[in-house]
Amino acid sequence: MELKRIILAPMEGVLDYNVRQILTEINQFDYCVTEFIRVTHHKLSQRTFYRFCPELHNQGKTKSGTPVRVQLLGQSPEWMAENAVKAIELGSFGVDINFGCPAKTVVGSQGGAFLLKYPDQIFNIVKQVRQAITKTNILSVKIRLGWDDKSLCFDIADAIQLAGADEIVIHGRTKQDGYRADKIDWHTIGLIEQQLTIPVIANGEISSALDAQNCVNQSRTNHIMLGRGILNIPNLANMIRYSEPALNWQAVMQILISYATTPIDNVKPLYHSARIKQWLAYLKQYYGQASELLQQIRVLKSQQEICDFLQKTANNQTN
Repeated sequence: MELKRIILAPMEGVLDYNVRQILTEINQFDYCVTEFIRVTHHKLSQRTFYRFCPELHNQGKTKSGTPVRVQLLGQSPEWMAENAVKAIELGSFGVDINFGCPAKTVVGSQGGAFLLKYPDQIFNIVKQVRQAITKTNILSVKIRLGWDDKSLCFDIADAIQLAGADEIVIHGRTKQDGYRADKIDWHTIGLIEQQLTIPVIANGEISSALDAQNCVNQSRTNHIMLGRGILNIPNLANMIRYSEPALNWQAVMQILISYATTPIDNVKPLYHSARIKQWLAYLKQYYGQASELLQQIRVLKSQQEICDFLQKTANNQTN
């Protein structure tokens, strides 16, 4: 089966605006999705939407032209609908609903993957959002295969389609599975795909071009979403789409320097330090040099210290 679309996943606390900018500059994505915006019992401010999705200032696209879709997470159909309308009014490329986040703080407040136990409530939320944003705007829904087992996965998918979603993204594990590699189940995604008429996007454990092909074959869909894998290899989407070789370490270092030197307003003092170390932890899955670099910068805290050290290291590598 020929691959049609590659989408950049939302990853809470990881794939923020700055990482989206970098990754969409070096890969061809069909669109990307923001980190989730938490919806409670009020209409969110315009400022909140711009904070999570600065691309709204650019007609809902990254600087390189990739469309960006706002993702909402919540359990109130009415307030999810209200905020979906707001996202569209501000220029979002459709709306995505998160029913897959397994984080304790999220499920503890009855959001994200918690709702996988209640297909009827998923239906109510999707239906109200669908009616609010009208059929002219794309509505996608992201799920896992279930809470602690897969017994409801077909009911959940049916509910989402019946409620009017345009497409569904399925992460091939349950909430209980977490991110265990041995639990990935692309085959069940394929069984769900057979019973739906809307497009199915497969997600989870795609870290190479071979993984992508295996995922497509087993899930019987030609749409995939990349998350952690593209943090391991920053040009993974183009490796899959165009058979490009993986970026060499020198190119990765330039990406890290670009990320570290980006001025960002209103962030915590250790933002840059924490995010660079976080990205290196992903990169070390593929690049051995990332492990050594991570050890070397563990004690560095300020943005300037991180930038100076990365630049010095890169200069030494090229001399």
